[in-house]
Amino acid sequence: MDIKAIQALSQKDMTKVNDLIYGQLHSDVALINQLGIYIVNAGGKRMRPMLTVLTAQALNATHANKLTDEHCTIAAIIEFIHTATLLHDDVVDESNMRRGRETANALFGNSASVLVGDFLYTRAFQMMTKLGDMRIMDILSDATNIVAEGEVLQLMHCNDPDTTEASYLQVIYCKTAKLFEAATRLAAIITKQNSAIESAMADYGKYLGTAFQLVDDIMDYTSDAKEMGKNVGDDLAEGKPTLPLIYTMTHGSAEQRQLVRDAIEHGNGMEHLDEILDAMKQTGALVYTQKKAEIEADKAINALSLLPESDYKQALIALAHIAANRCA
Repeated sequence: MDIKAIQALSQKDMTKVNDLIYGQLHSDVALINQLGIYIVNAGGKRMRPMLTVLTAQALNATHANKLTDEHCTIAAIIEFIHTATLLHDDVVDESNMRRGRETANALFGNSASVLVGDFLYTRAFQMMTKLGDMRIMDILSDATNIVAEGEVLQLMHCNDPDTTEASYLQVIYCKTAKLFEAATRLAAIITKQNSAIESAMADYGKYLGTAFQLVDDIMDYTSDAKEMGKNVGDDLAEGKPTLPLIYTMTHGSAEQRQLVRDAIEHGNGMEHLDEILDAMKQTGALVYTQKKAEIEADKAINALSLLPESDYKQALIALAHIAANRCA
């Protein structure tokens, strides 16, 4: 099943999710409407909300009862939280390109981006309270807090060449995988699954999110700007010690280690991009990172073993393969 088939399968629910997003974006403040619609229209594949609706449908596949629209509301909340983090990230990273378009901060300014990000966070929490379920609020508020911690951890590790693989994995769990985990775990909660299935769905999201971020970090060095939607080598230019760089430092020659170390520490890696890419190739850093992503994707697929067979389950399996093989 390819991404187009997955999107077709989830289209009915995702239309409701998108209607909710645009409806909840409305504000009496014109700039919020303008900037909010700009960033939401930048879109992407809406991976996180799609996970919520697909998982809810997969878990409900053998039940005669029809799902309410609660899963669509949660999916919209997840997308608001994610979009808020993107607005803030681009300000922190001083990015000027995302998903092939100018970033909101490049177009509207840093102050407007931060404040509209705050609006999206608070709108997400308004939507949570209307659901009237403390477990849902607990999981979403916890996830939002951990994502924020992950962003701070990443900031602390910027320009730190001594960042370990374990520290890196902790960062990507917090900043990326945690929201994937919440998206799939909540689908189990609203369909009233037992604790074993709830735990399995949380694992699926966590492993999928980890694979997704690992491949994102590979693509920073292997994709062109049109394909990736941002500038090649952005992570290197920002001094972010992602796994390809960490592995190169651990397994490279003394000269290669020093080259990468200086690039991370001083943020001057773009001056030596070709040499660093050669070092990654020689050490097998990108191959290693790709294999890690595939292992995480396999763990995600294994977590789905408790689900009944359905097209929705097959879509979740396919998403794990897609996440791990986007740059293959």
